[in-house]
Amino acid sequence: MTTTATRRVLPGFGLSLGYTLAYLSLIVLIPLTAVFFKAGSLGFEHFWDAATSPRVLASYKLSFGASLIAAAINAVFGLLLAWALVRYSFPGKRLVDALVDLPFALPTAVAGIALTALYAPNGWVGQHLEPLGIKVAFTPLGVLVALIFIGLPFVVRTVQPVLEDLETELEEAASSLGASRWQIFRHVLFPALTPALLTGATLAFARASGEFGSVIFIAGNLPMVSEIAPLLIIGKLEQYDYLGATAIAVAMLVIAFVLLFVINGIQWWANRRHGVR
Repeated sequence: MTTTATRRVLPGFGLSLGYTLAYLSLIVLIPLTAVFFKAGSLGFEHFWDAATSPRVLASYKLSFGASLIAAAINAVFGLLLAWALVRYSFPGKRLVDALVDLPFALPTAVAGIALTALYAPNGWVGQHLEPLGIKVAFTPLGVLVALIFIGLPFVVRTVQPVLEDLETELEEAASSLGASRWQIFRHVLFPALTPALLTGATLAFARASGEFGSVIFIAGNLPMVSEIAPLLIIGKLEQYDYLGATAIAVAMLVIAFVLLFVINGIQWWANRRHGVR
């Protein structure tokens, strides 16, 4: 009795799958599991006290609230910027296209110092906002500005390839049938862009919720006002309070997972509504 070996479409599938699982376990699963086990040694009462103190709750509100607002703003302006880069030709287009990747290239500390210098009361931008009663640096608004800065490229680079691949024949057909420019965008273009737009906004939110280097300089780090949750974790680690830092980290992980689950649910609903699988 002879048996024929099953030929796989992907050569080396077993080796690549094993490498992927080993890499995922060493980099992601084992550290996360260790964090949860470490937090479990606190006991529920001590864990709850460490993770829900007023100062920590204020940092959660600022970190996740500003991240969600920044992701929403980036979704709007990232779409507009990607649209301009794809659909229009203008002087300096290549320079603008390259500057989009600047938050990726800059070290986070350099970005934070640069934003602080710009929006400080005596900075190039801040000195014009100060007479209007708008204070950016060392306030929660400064945190929002920093998160918008580091999250914008995610939306632009996610939407831009989809815009480039859209067939102009669909727009021409809709126009020949009497559709207005707004109707073409709403019923033809936007449904095709929605999955990429939500993906970019999700990536921007995920990056912003744990951002540290570019935020601490412009935030001012005032307790109960402009103190972010990652800074509290770093502070507790410097004080050798590893259990307290672990409790805050676990709470941030749970909140982030829930929010990302909700965002992915919205993306799934949008795909089903527009017939995208």
